Amino acid sequence: MTLLFRLLGRLPLRLLHALGALFGWAAYLASPTYRRHSRENLALAYDPAAAAAILPSAVAQAGRGVLELPYLWTRPKAEVVGLVTQVTGWELIEAAWQRGDGILFFTPHLGCFEITAQYYASRAPITVLYRRPKQAWMQPLIESGRGSANFRLAPADLSGVRLLLKGLKRREAVGMLPDQVPGMGEGQWADFFGRPAYTMTLGARLSETERTTVLLAFAERLPGGRGYNLRFSAPTQAIGGSLEARTAAINRALEDLIRTCPQQYLWGYNRYKAPRGAGGPAEPSC
Repeated sequence: MTLLFRLLGRLPLRLLHALGALFGWAAYLASPTYRRHSRENLALAYDPAAAAAILPSAVAQAGRGVLELPYLWTRPKAEVVGLVTQVTGWELIEAAWQRGDGILFFTPHLGCFEITAQYYASRAPITVLYRRPKQAWMQPLIESGRGSANFRLAPADLSGVRLLLKGLKRREAVGMLPDQVPGMGEGQWADFFGRPAYTMTLGARLSETERTTVLLAFAERLPGGRGYNLRFSAPTQAIGGSLEARTAAINRALEDLIRTCPQQYLWGYNRYKAPRGAGGPAEPSC
């Protein structure tokens, strides 16, 4: 598998994206569960006509997201970073640097979330939370593909949380995928597109760190393998208050970001599952 992965990485990005679209449809047609999640999740966010219009692109984009990984993880870092053809919102990062703030990046499963941290790491240090892959052969590829002098990996456990906190206290950047379903005891129920979702609280807790700027990051996948448009933005509303309020505000900020390019969100992800022992959301009191 490692050899196949590296061979795929030698193909042009435009060809990988073309093959990825086919792969996305093959996965969609082969998995009733994946189809159901895609349709149900889109139906929560959009009316039937809009959801039906978004679905075909979303299926193809999900496949492109898988098949672009060999390119992003095996090519030279400078070549990967060079795929970013346009950057908007970089002034927000420079403003945080000038204030001496650490930066907490929230990057949902939207567009090419792999390239956002690599681009930032080409300019400044960043520590990114990740989950170890279930397939052992992928671990060295992840470490070599993501790791660099400025790019540190923090495993999704207590040691990783400590690394993220240390990064913020050094006034560096840290990043995470805040729309992943956390493990039991690591989250709470909060609405996501109008339905309660078990949501990680780590991002909300880290946002309380002194002198920390919260930003959203999203790399739009351009057609024809022409690269990526990297966008940085501030949350649409302040993230503050209690842990519950912060968690809810993060979900609302993610919703707003996803709506800017819904065709590139991973709608087939089982976002509304509950880890064993988490139970269900509390019923509203009268």
